[in-house]
Amino acid sequence: MAWNLKSTEGRIISEINITPLTDVMLVLLVIFMVTTPLIMNESFKIKLPTASTGTAEAGLSTTIMVDKAGRIELNGVIVTIDELKSSLTQELTKSTDKTVLLKADGETRHEVVVNVLDIAKEAGATKLSIATESGESEGRR
Repeated sequence: MAWNLKSTEGRIISEINITPLTDVMLVLLVIFMVTTPLIMNESFKIKLPTASTGTAEAGLSTTIMVDKAGRIELNGVIVTIDELKSSLTQELTKSTDKTVLLKADGETRHEVVVNVLDIAKEAGATKLSIATESGESEGRR
């Protein structure tokens, strides 16, 4: 069978090749699927204060994060200060380790940190820990 090249000489090619577009879209989809869980790991960023005498805690503990604006996150779920006690009580009853680890931003108001620690103790926490970055503390007074 011979090719008839003369039949397409005066005609416009009206077909669009979407294979490259499909390839690019699939690559973008894979990139978003891989990076989204990494981005969503922490809902807000905190900068822990530094301490030279801190020690690492082993075990599975309940984690409370507080950012400098006072937003609270309990084990990855954002809660209000009013919901914290009931949510923390439920978390501690499910866990055998009654340790609560507080990750508070260095610029968080002291009143908020004390309030969260008080609520954790009322909810049934037997051990309270405050997370810090290791290293020499800058600007110690």
